[in-house]
Amino acid sequence: MKKILFTMALGLLLTPLFANSSLTDGFITGNPEIGTINAMTFGPESILFIGDSKAAQIVAVDMSTAPKATNEKLNIPDIESVLSELLGADSDQLQIIDMVVNPANQNIYIGSQHSSGKSILFLVNNNTLEMVSLESVSYTKTDISNVISEEAKDRRGRSLRNLAISDVRYADGKVMLSGLSNTEFASTFRSISFPFTKKQDDSTLEIYHAAHGRYETASPIKTFTTTLINNEPHLIASYTCTPLVVFPLSELKSGKHTKGRTVAELGNANTPLDIIEMEKEGSRYILMANSNRALMKIKVSDIESFGDSLSTKVVERAGTSGIDFINLPFVNVQQLDKLNGEEFVYIQRSASGKLRLGKSNNRWL
Repeated sequence: MKKILFTMALGLLLTPLFANSSLTDGFITGNPEIGTINAMTFGPESILFIGDSKAAQIVAVDMSTAPKATNEKLNIPDIESVLSELLGADSDQLQIIDMVVNPANQNIYIGSQHSSGKSILFLVNNNTLEMVSLESVSYTKTDISNVISEEAKDRRGRSLRNLAISDVRYADGKVMLSGLSNTEFASTFRSISFPFTKKQDDSTLEIYHAAHGRYETASPIKTFTTTLINNEPHLIASYTCTPLVVFPLSELKSGKHTKGRTVAELGNANTPLDIIEMEKEGSRYILMANSNRALMKIKVSDIESFGDSLSTKVVERAGTSGIDFINLPFVNVQQLDKLNGEEFVYIQRSASGKLRLGKSNNRWL
């Protein structure tokens, strides 16, 4: 009886401790030494995950103490000039790498890289940009294993190391990232539990690329998201030239080689840049920004009803195949993210040549 009473008392004593536990428990304050900002995403509790290809690491930064920005009338007509004024540099010395929204407060963050190689994080606030210092933050991080070598080059002699992490998402307690590894089948999907442990699940990927007419294992997923397809968790991923592929998350297991199901070929000579999911009146839609094509809208229900997988080459150059899609009247969209349940934010090269940050809503759905 005494043992039972002691156990009950101990449980009552510890309950408040566990009730107040946070994913940021164990974070340290300091400089995470980020080499490059290659991809970003937010998880719960305003934790910003930064994929750093150069240092082969994932950094989790606590952004919960950042004040809420003012973005009700969001419109920056020339974001490059704002960046140039802030940094005292010409616009051709700066490149915007990624943009993400914190769903907890709708704060918008932009990752930029200077020609010197330095990566810089900015907060969008009241139609201007504020530099966010990463020299003293609350953070934790973990290395990723089997990354592609810093000396690896593509057929044109360009470094492949920046593709060690091509995209990153958080879902169901895991940080998920796509990129290249140093294994025989270089295209790799990684899943890392959070809070971080030493365990990392890697699976190599294979897809049928209808524009090329062959199966491929060397090109990484360029952008992806997770969603339910026929009530099962799936990865929706897009690659350069532009196959759209789905992978059941249940099949992406550590050490396993997984073949995706190619549900569409959306046209070659193009690189997908960002992919998000929006909803309207109970229907779900995928929006995808592209380097050389308009913003695409795809119904999730069309993916669900397409039971086939493309396995023959698209003969016509720039031709498409598989599920239907609609080109929305947004061209040259370079960054895209969901702002809230009804709106999305984007960065777009306008007809004037200026890089504009703005927002739109689900009336396009």
